[in-house]
Amino acid sequence: MKFTLIVCTYMRPEPLLRLLQSVQGQTLYPDEIIIIDGSLNQETEALLKRNPFQNLSYFLVSEENRGLTRQRNFGISKVADTSEIVCFLDDDTVLEPDYFKELIKTFEQENIIGTGGVAVNENKWQLIDKNKKYNKKHYYLFEKFVYKEGQRNVIRNYLGLQSNLGPGKMPAFSHSRTCGFPLTDKIYEVDLLIGMAMAFRKSIFENIQFSKYFEDYGLYEDADFSLRALAFGKNVINTKVKLYHFHEASGRPNQFQYGKMVVKNGFYVWRVKNPNPVFKDKFKWHSITLLLTLIRFSNIFTTTKRKEAFTEALGRIVAWFQLLN
Repeated sequence: MKFTLIVCTYMRPEPLLRLLQSVQGQTLYPDEIIIIDGSLNQETEALLKRNPFQNLSYFLVSEENRGLTRQRNFGISKVADTSEIVCFLDDDTVLEPDYFKELIKTFEQENIIGTGGVAVNENKWQLIDKNKKYNKKHYYLFEKFVYKEGQRNVIRNYLGLQSNLGPGKMPAFSHSRTCGFPLTDKIYEVDLLIGMAMAFRKSIFENIQFSKYFEDYGLYEDADFSLRALAFGKNVINTKVKLYHFHEASGRPNQFQYGKMVVKNGFYVWRVKNPNPVFKDKFKWHSITLLLTLIRFSNIFTTTKRKEAFTEALGRIVAWFQLLN
């Protein structure tokens, strides 16, 4: 299958270079690479001129096409007609050598419309110790593996607010499990793919594109698109599709705006999945949203990044009150 890689970037020339160097070392190389740059300077363009890559096309977009969803849609418009698969990667990722080989093999199953990978440096799953007893309020057991829950999920477990579905599946009240999958080399069906590393059949873009609702940073635009893609086939995570995600700080919004997006965009995506929630679903969504906000407020006293914790929590509160009006 011929496939295209689209990378949307903003003010991150060095991380982008590291990603492209890992693409260069792939056992299966993209038929085309499209870089959509929303930067406010020419540093990324200059770096790519000094470091040329095969099959690469570069576009520096203006204000009207700047922002993650706009840049993705712009990139889609530049994909070759002969391409069958369109892959998206965040600019702060680095690939293992067989990333594309395993990714494209996944699409040999005709009913699969979207595929995602696993960030191995963020994977916290461990093999179950048969000699140890696990408190299921503090640990999530899956196949032969165990995942130690973070504070927010431990509290949700005790309060009965945890998802009753597996990883990557969105319950009727949203707020899915965020633990991902262990590295089993298996393929798992999911609702949600993560924008850092996802790919879709090109044919889907004849029917849907990334939503204009999400502007600038575009938090959760990947979840929105993944949910709408389910109308055309299955989404899966292939745990053989491996990469590293480094969460580069540059190019991100301030914590207040981020906090607002967590709530506002989270609400929007929830209603894409469940447009007519019953009272129980509404109660759980709002309860979890407020719980996570309180936990973020508590980080003022439990972390050294007190200002970031306060401003993000404040952004969440402001957005929540706006939703009530």
